[in-house]
Parts: sequence; C-alpha cells; structure tokens
Amino acid sequence: MMHVNRKENLFYIGDISSPKGQLTYVENGDQLIIDHTEVIDELRGEGAGKQLVEAAVKYARANNKKILPICPFVKKLLTKHQNFKTYYNIKPTLLQ
Repeated sequence: MMHVNRKENLFYIGDISSPKGQLTYVENGDQLIIDHTEVIDELRGEGAGKQLVEAAVKYARANNKKILPICPFVKKLLTKHQNFKTYYNIKPTLLQ
C-alpha cells in the first residue's frame, strides 16, 4: 500500500515536487469536484489510482462533502465499486 498525502486541492503519492500519482479537486460549498487523476506508468495496474480515490472519498465523508466526479477514471471507479457508494455514502445521482 502506498502512502497518500494531501495538500490543498491535491492528493498525491510520492514527492510533491514530482508526484508518482495525483488526484486534483476543487471544493465548492458541499461538493468535492474531482477533475483529474494521473499516475506514472510504473504504478499503473498497482492500485495507486484507486488509493487516491479512496483518500478523496474519506476526506469528502469526513468533511460532509458530496463527490462530483468530472474525471472519467473516478466516475468509472465509483460506479464500478458498489462499496464506495455504500460505505462512503456516495449519492448515486452524482454518478449519472
């Protein structure tokens, strides 16, 4: 498992100056708008992207935010894995 760090509008893996993976978001009222997720080629298929999304979902839940996934990867992951919607209380209408 990789360690995910958070900075304003960013979850990242590795060094902030050259992250190995990152997820960017914007907070707008009670929404956490996730607009981009990216991992380096060496981490693809290793679950790094999913870990970034999990960190964002936990942050959203802890801060009473609803996730609005603009990023296709995040939208697909939240739709595919029912445990995200159930465990983290994601609103299904935001995934359509």
